[in-house]
Amino acid sequence: MAIKLKIAIALTIILALMTAFVGCGRPPAEVSKVPGVVVNVIDVGQGDAILIRTSSQTTLIDTGDVPAREKLISYISGLGISVIDTLIITHPHSDHIGGASAVLSSFKVERAYDSGQTTTSHLYRKYLAQIQESNIPFRALAAGEQLDIGGGAVLKIFAPSQPLISGTDSDLNNNSVVAKLVYGNFSMLLPGDSEQEAEERIVSQYAGDLHSLVLKSGHHGSHTSSKLPFLQAVNPEAVVISVGANNEYHHPHPSTLKRYNSLGINIYRTDTDGTVTITSDGKTYNITKER
Repeated sequence: MAIKLKIAIALTIILALMTAFVGCGRPPAEVSKVPGVVVNVIDVGQGDAILIRTSSQTTLIDTGDVPAREKLISYISGLGISVIDTLIITHPHSDHIGGASAVLSSFKVERAYDSGQTTTSHLYRKYLAQIQESNIPFRALAAGEQLDIGGGAVLKIFAPSQPLISGTDSDLNNNSVVAKLVYGNFSMLLPGDSEQEAEERIVSQYAGDLHSLVLKSGHHGSHTSSKLPFLQAVNPEAVVISVGANNEYHHPHPSTLKRYNSLGINIYRTDTDGTVTITSDGKTYNITKER
């Protein structure tokens, strides 16, 4: 009887260890949970896709262009993410909305926001139809709002504001959603494709609140963005340029890079560095490159 009891105890211990082992390898859902804040400026070529993870929520700002959608879905899925709590489309150009349909088909999206600007493009119409068919809570963002994205992190919205900017070379760009991520002492400004006209308005309205440790370069480093008064108001230590290698627009522009360098801003680029990841515990931050 003693031998049988010992064997039974041993089998129970082995079974418990096996169960624990399986549990350790199981959690895709747990992978997406992070301490502090993690921002991935995903390498989607010529476009924007910025993933923000906190201890309780996942936020995706923009979705890259159509050719990068499989890469985007693979990257997000590889992190064990199945739910996107907040989807934000800064404006309806294809290099920001191109992967939205794939995102809406691949993940459970809890709520969606955009700039309120509409287009007649197939990409925009499909994105809007999917949101409506899935009954996803959806509305336009406006300057002055603040979104809680979990874990003590917030997004302060600086644009668009009424009346919308009009008569520029790209009103869609200039009415982009502009958001500032704030988590403790860490901050990162996300200006979409805002150009000079939008930068001037934001500086006039929010100059005292624009300072951010990290800047996502506006409009992929175009010469139309990152003008000196704007950069002086933001006063970032680092800038991340989401841009495609050898793109037809010649982004980032040499004049923009010159301004960054003249202000001593550390430059990261997805075309040369791959996905750029910023992590913060609310006190300090760290930036790592994929390659």
